[in-house]
Amino acid sequence: MSSASLPPVTQAVSERIATLLESLPYIREFHGKTVVIKYGGAAMTDAQLREDFARDVVLLKYVGMNPIVVHGGGPDITEYMRRLDMPVEFIGGLRVSDEQTVEIAKMVLVGKVNKDIVLRLNRHGQPAVGLCGDDGSLFRVTTMEGPEGEDLGYVGHIDRVEPAVIRHIAADYIPVIASVGADRAGNPHNVNADEAAAAVARALGAYKVIFLTDVRGWLADAADEDSIIRQCNADEVEHALIDISGGMRPKLQACIDAIHGGVPAAHIVDGRLPHSLLLELFTDAGIGTKVFPAP
Repeated sequence: MSSASLPPVTQAVSERIATLLESLPYIREFHGKTVVIKYGGAAMTDAQLREDFARDVVLLKYVGMNPIVVHGGGPDITEYMRRLDMPVEFIGGLRVSDEQTVEIAKMVLVGKVNKDIVLRLNRHGQPAVGLCGDDGSLFRVTTMEGPEGEDLGYVGHIDRVEPAVIRHIAADYIPVIASVGADRAGNPHNVNADEAAAAVARALGAYKVIFLTDVRGWLADAADEDSIIRQCNADEVEHALIDISGGMRPKLQACIDAIHGGVPAAHIVDGRLPHSLLLELFTDAGIGTKVFPAP
């Protein structure tokens, strides 16, 4: 009997089994490997997608992977700033951050967003621990400029990651890292979460780094979601970067930084899709853009 002639219930079960069998080689390949996941966008703001993400990360831990979550919280920061009538400005996809903006960002990211993620992972069956760049001197940053030398205020470039802190936590828990840090003088800085995820992936020698976003992937034409670029190497991304602006720019730069730092693959994935993390990792086709080292 062909699958087309199976009763609907039997066919549905058959399709589920096929999906599980398709995932088996990937589960075997990724067992014991570290995967850094930059969590953001719709996956962080939509209630059902938040639950899907938490279940997906917990599943990765259960099948023997070592997931590390790095998060921003741009929409929450913007919401609180607007409540306080504070100006919101971005340059090259990076938030311009004076002292008051950094204070709000730290309160929102560390005090609210980070703990929400930790509680959700705990509730779905795996203990998680929240961290930020200040914990154990995890991140050491210096003040950075915008793409054209603009003054961004207290926006930090990560010069150093202390991997021992993460490894110590990851032995028993899922680390959840908020993207803030401080310079040598102790001045707090807002850190772009894409850059933070790439820096963490490099420091840990991660097998993959995955960036969840609100588009299907890197698009050849930003106005056409069907123009997704499925695979490309880091040199191709670097050559194209000069003509790219907005929120995709720091994600692509983070992909380049991760690859040049020895990470074998970086993925940009549509976090608006339920279980997008599992679809990218455990299916043959994948769903986003994969960046790999140049030949």
